[in-house]
Amino acid sequence: MASETETIPFEETEFAGRSRSNVHHAFIFAGLAVLLLAAPFLVYPVFAMKVLCFALFASAFNLLLGYGGLLSFGHAAYFGMASYVSAHAAKVWGLNPELAILSGVGVAIVLGAVFGAIAIRRQGIYFAMVTLAFAQMVFFFALQAQFTGGEDGIQAVPRGALFGFIYLRDDRTLYYIVAAVFFLALLFIYRVIHSPFGQILKAIRDNEPRAVSLGYRANHYKLIVFVLSAGLSGLAGAMKAIVFQLASLTDVHWAMSGEVVLMTLIGGMGTVFGPMVGAAIVVTMQNYLAEFGAWVTVIQGTIFVVCVLLFREGIVGLIARIVRRPL
Repeated sequence: MASETETIPFEETEFAGRSRSNVHHAFIFAGLAVLLLAAPFLVYPVFAMKVLCFALFASAFNLLLGYGGLLSFGHAAYFGMASYVSAHAAKVWGLNPELAILSGVGVAIVLGAVFGAIAIRRQGIYFAMVTLAFAQMVFFFALQAQFTGGEDGIQAVPRGALFGFIYLRDDRTLYYIVAAVFFLALLFIYRVIHSPFGQILKAIRDNEPRAVSLGYRANHYKLIVFVLSAGLSGLAGAMKAIVFQLASLTDVHWAMSGEVVLMTLIGGMGTVFGPMVGAAIVVTMQNYLAEFGAWVTVIQGTIFVVCVLLFREGIVGLIARIVRRPL
């Protein structure tokens, strides 16, 4: 009888804690929506769209690393190949932007399923090296394939008209489309993280042998999150090709895979909103410190070292620890 009276307050406290977190997150999403609406009036719309594309890329990568516990050094393969396919579909096939973007996402999902099915058979650094090897294969394919344009890439990609009547020539119009896609994708990631699937994923990340002993097929869940992450990364890359009207080797280069790792760790691995902050910081540095040339890389490296030494949980992770609320 005593155990029952002790359990009830604990369950009520846990439920109350979850409710407060949900309300807290709802306010953050509302604030983010307001910020997205006001952003094109505060900064250059193309810069804002670049931040959103990379924020989505980092959030997709964080889904794999922060919640799946899988460190990939080859996510540029999905980001870049989706960019190429989307650009080719819009320019050569003449598809509307929504179909061009979906075609890029589809290719990213297929690549993620094939590469993921092989990579998840390994763990730790071996998993990371396998993903890097696949990414390098994609890079050299993009360098040699005829439809990618080689070193020139695919240029002058038409933005077209969304659904045939929303013309995207105006930067501000395109920005709100990108912002809407980003916001919906972030809500989807949030739902995945807080779903039963997400809870099982965290259990596998924290203690895989125990999760397996409970009857969960760890590799099955790893493959699903790998494909989800690849598809969302492809969505980011496909949108970037439409925004900048360009797909180039930079999108599939190994340095792009390194950048998304940097964004995630600076912002806060395993947090919902951390990768967005990390992406905004890195893109802002690249944009406003461009006059320093190669020194931008040195500055990025310095900031990364400082983050690792002072707050390993990242900027948003540190804030979450201070306010004692999951972010």
